[in-house]
Amino acid sequence: MAGKPARPTNAIDQTRRMLSLVTYLRERPGARVGDVARAFGITEDELISDLDVLPLCGTSFRGGDLLDIDTDGDRIWWHNPDDVAEPLRIAADEATALLVAARAVSTLPGLREGDRQALLRATAKVEAASGEAAGASARLSVTFESEGGVFADVDRAIAERRRLWIRYYSPARDELSEREIDPIRLVTVGHTYVEAWCRRSEARRTFRLDRVAEIRILDEPSAPPEIELRDLSEGLVQPAAEDPEVVVEVGPAGRWVAEYYPHDSAVELPDGGLRITLRTPDPTSLRRLALRLGGDGRIVAPQDLADSARRAAREALAAYDTPETGGHAAAQDGSYERREQRL
Repeated sequence: MAGKPARPTNAIDQTRRMLSLVTYLRERPGARVGDVARAFGITEDELISDLDVLPLCGTSFRGGDLLDIDTDGDRIWWHNPDDVAEPLRIAADEATALLVAARAVSTLPGLREGDRQALLRATAKVEAASGEAAGASARLSVTFESEGGVFADVDRAIAERRRLWIRYYSPARDELSEREIDPIRLVTVGHTYVEAWCRRSEARRTFRLDRVAEIRILDEPSAPPEIELRDLSEGLVQPAAEDPEVVVEVGPAGRWVAEYYPHDSAVELPDGGLRITLRTPDPTSLRRLALRLGGDGRIVAPQDLADSARRAAREALAAYDTPETGGHAAAQDGSYERREQRL
């Protein structure tokens, strides 16, 4: 029966499975979906997901000779196995691109040694078959940015079910924090993220890989609680069209808001700031954003939310106006007054 996967699958494991799936289906025309799923130890939903990808694969990088595989929900049919089984004749530019990519991937930190050796063996075979193209590829190289190493470590930790320690930058708080996380899966929605169980907050969190300043794979096993995986195909945060609209203006130091919050539009302002329009089911939650921005931003609309943010700012300022902190508040009075006006 279709159902949730027993555990998340990383990209390398899925690629291995799909390569094996091609051979399996070639030898079993009209195979039943349930039988194939059981043979590979996956759910029918996972198998259907693989079958949605296979028709995008083939023997040509230019889009021809794709696998003509489909299913009626009960059986799987491969209509052109003989066509794609012909000996592959790889073009010089294709061989060059493949060899450069393979060599680059083999240098990724965190790649399992068995996978690295298998990749190097495959690269040697392609080199032998490519002739002069192999010589051309040797003069090219690719260097991955630091995110590549983070990706490799996360992918390895998921495969080996191990916990991660990370130092993570949060632009909302402009600070680095240290966390131990149990990685669940890698997702790409514009940027690449790891969805994980955060041991510090004891909750599910999503971390953007290019904001991971440092990462270590720990010896402790990864043991996230059983949680339902969310559909992230439409984005990490998915405001509804009927959600109330909020307009926020930020200065240059507050431009991170457009990167951090899903929004409908972000219009450049003359001072280098942005006028951001976004939707949220709970507009009052943005009062906290306004307080955090201080002099770097303000809520423009709706008016009642803007007024509410100003009241919250006044209440926060009033908390400083006590006998214990009166001197401090008086010393900073000009700064706080400007911040309240900005809000």
